[in-house]
Amino acid sequence: MKVRTQSCGIKQQWLILISTLVGLGLGLGGCNTPTNSTGEQKPRVVSTSTIITDLTEQVGGNEIALTGILEPGADPHTYEPVPIDSQVLEEADLILYNGYNLEPGLIRLIDSSGVNAKKFAVGEVVQPLDFDYEGRREPDPHVWGSAENAIAMVNAIRDRLIELSPEDKETFTENAAQLTEELQRVDQWVTQQIQTIPANQRRLVTTHDAFQYYARAYGLDVTGTLIGISTEEQPSARTVSRLSDAVKAAKVPAIFAETTINPALIRTVAEEAGVQLASQELYSDSIGAPGGEGDSYIKMIVANTRTIVEALGGNYTAFEQQEASLLVR
Repeated sequence: MKVRTQSCGIKQQWLILISTLVGLGLGLGGCNTPTNSTGEQKPRVVSTSTIITDLTEQVGGNEIALTGILEPGADPHTYEPVPIDSQVLEEADLILYNGYNLEPGLIRLIDSSGVNAKKFAVGEVVQPLDFDYEGRREPDPHVWGSAENAIAMVNAIRDRLIELSPEDKETFTENAAQLTEELQRVDQWVTQQIQTIPANQRRLVTTHDAFQYYARAYGLDVTGTLIGISTEEQPSARTVSRLSDAVKAAKVPAIFAETTINPALIRTVAEEAGVQLASQELYSDSIGAPGGEGDSYIKMIVANTRTIVEALGGNYTAFEQQEASLLVR
């Protein structure tokens, strides 16, 4: 059972109302922090990306008031903060963000606004892989591609929450241990699934360069991407043509679109190369919408693995998630 994120007036359906109030000069008071069973206020935690939000929900459980800024399906690379984001950050006790410049707009806001909260870049606990950007090496922010890296992130979240609310140490520790156990199972399962793909077909071609950690951890080769790390890049016709040629040369059976990026150009690559575009898009920078197959970090990794294995000629065996072991306290 997952805890629902405490919106505290942040969800998109409130933005119109908030804008109206501000425009009328009425102002907006701070939102009330929920209390726990003893009547004490829960610490306010704000997270940026949906992946950080999901992991924090599962570790923090009912002992924190959690607000996730980005909605499922939103692209952290291109997200432009809205005025209410500043208020949320200023009212926070702890801000958890990915780091490595995944969410540049929000990082700038965190650094420039009057934020007194503790701030922690969860993704930066992972030793990064690099990529080339305009002639220099930059850290790849998509660290969650490996379940082993996600375990390091879970441990970091646990430790920050314990610092914030020491009286809840036992709860945070137990929740993190349960989640870690499930992530270890996922890690082993993904390895087994990828090994069913014929060795000469373990090649990924995706819209943007978000799967380096996944590929390195599970034995795939990133043959090519339409754009680089950031989804703000605009590929040229020459880039599309070059990638099509690379796909033909690699003789991959399929290439992949992503849920947060318009699939039109990668579809063009598939057509020009004469290969299939996988029927399911990969979750790259965000988990899926509530109720969908990728609506948690674990489900996202499982869904991506199924898509990759089936499209590249492997033999997929379903992952049996131990939902009962992940009861959030």
